Amino acid sequence: MSLKIQVKNTRHGNPGVSGWYAILPEPDPPNVLQDDITADWLVIGGGFAGLSAARRLCQLRENESIVLLDSIRIGEGSSGRNSGFMIDLPHDISTDSYAGAVEQDVLQTRKNRYAIAFAAKAAEEFGFPQEVFNPCGKINAAATEKGDQHNREYIEHLKAMGEESTWLDAAEMKRITGSEYYLSGLLTPKTVTIQAAAYTRGFARGISRNVNIYEKTPVVALEHTNGVWHARTPNGSVKASKVILSVNGHLQSFGFMQRRLMHIFLYASMTRALSSAEVRKLGGEPSWGVAPANPFGSSVRKISGVGGHRVLMRNKFHFNSSMEATERDVQRAVRGHDRSFQRRFPMLKDVEMEYRWGGRLCLSWNNVPVFGEIEESLFAACCQNGLGVSKGTLAGILAAEYASGVRNSYIEDYLNEAQPTRLPPKPFVNIGANAYLNWQEWCAGLEK
Repeated sequence: MSLKIQVKNTRHGNPGVSGWYAILPEPDPPNVLQDDITADWLVIGGGFAGLSAARRLCQLRENESIVLLDSIRIGEGSSGRNSGFMIDLPHDISTDSYAGAVEQDVLQTRKNRYAIAFAAKAAEEFGFPQEVFNPCGKINAAATEKGDQHNREYIEHLKAMGEESTWLDAAEMKRITGSEYYLSGLLTPKTVTIQAAAYTRGFARGISRNVNIYEKTPVVALEHTNGVWHARTPNGSVKASKVILSVNGHLQSFGFMQRRLMHIFLYASMTRALSSAEVRKLGGEPSWGVAPANPFGSSVRKISGVGGHRVLMRNKFHFNSSMEATERDVQRAVRGHDRSFQRRFPMLKDVEMEYRWGGRLCLSWNNVPVFGEIEESLFAACCQNGLGVSKGTLAGILAAEYASGVRNSYIEDYLNEAQPTRLPPKPFVNIGANAYLNWQEWCAGLEK
């Protein structure tokens, strides 16, 4: 019996040039697949999930051959476009406070920390500097009384979970960020901040000793015949006994979960490098990261190191069922970034944004992942529901373990999840989703 899958859309669809990627040194030329090869394992997708799956396979199947394919350069896709928080605690962006049921959130925190510990070991082994992998915690920053109240409610939720946190008043927020904009903040100490593109590129370089990585090599067709998967690319092919699909929302490009996945674009802007005088004017600590007390507000990062001192602003949600966004979408979405930046940093009124971009995340209507064996020897680690760094890493680890015959409680939890629910027809889901997102952003007010 033969199964043939024609891949309908191999474009990554993320508009603009990610500042994370642009400020790094030019990478070596890509290794593009030009031959017909055979491997024991094929991982499709080189983001957080795919890289983690490949590394876990190296640990579990050290004598077996592993190939990883990515359709673009590693670090250019969605994994290299986010705001760079590897968050341990509950972070449900569909709520106004991130929190859910206590027992459920305790379990999710435990899973997230399993993923963070895996990433930390890789960071140590691969020699990542602190600017790439920094276990400095995360601050939920409140710019309004309503945001301040969200933080106070979140403290109580964290206490019920048995989690520590530190309250920061306005003076402490200014000491850290240099900005007088924030009324308060809530520091949770076990989040890691990453330089998103440097992390993924460095991770790929680290595992390349044991994994054959091919970039700019999209899979255009998959066929399963006589127990072997045959992945066809524009200039070559890979035959493998087992395949892990770590393509997040592009799972539907492979013909799975049609009308069950939601594709949300978020947008970011990054300043040019600040001068020494501007760094002194801003003050604060050299590097920090704040997430908004309201999930629909602005995430802000101050970075230093390669590329100089810069500030990143991220806000604006946009639903697009086509998985495509354009430069025009970026320009329309980031109009408010400059206002958000100037409200927080009036002392930097002459600092312009150098990079503006969009990145896609994948959600399901009922907030569940797509995980497990979706066809014979074809495994999925997709649909991270808005916490891609931690959950993507976790899904990749667990997919590699499950495909290797490992069983544990985390895998069982994933396998027991419901399937993503079907979405309404396109015109209605597009209109309804964007109306909801726009309303939530309006409600966020000055948190944005």
